[in-house]
Amino acid sequence: MPTVTSLDDLDESTHATVFPDDPRTVRLSLDAGESVPEHDHPDTDVLFHVLSGSFEVTVGDETYAVETGDLLRFDGARSVSPAAVTDATALVVLAPQR
Repeated sequence: MPTVTSLDDLDESTHATVFPDDPRTVRLSLDAGESVPEHDHPDTDVLFHVLSGSFEVTVGDETYAVETGDLLRFDGARSVSPAAVTDATALVVLAPQR
């Protein structure tokens, strides 16, 4: 059955779960200068969709500058650490690999 939710209805936490089931979907909101420590998501493909602001997302040894409207896709086995350049929000989808 389809599920509809509004990002505006989520709590104000840094990591707000949009959909807990696969593909797990999280809204990430960071203030300028905040970052998430390096981590990975084994056995998943990650889609990082910037809803507002700009991030520098380090994936493995490379850093990507992404801003509103940009999408970054990568293998979750690689380490990732997003950092907000400005106040920024992204929708992160964690899809199990087939």
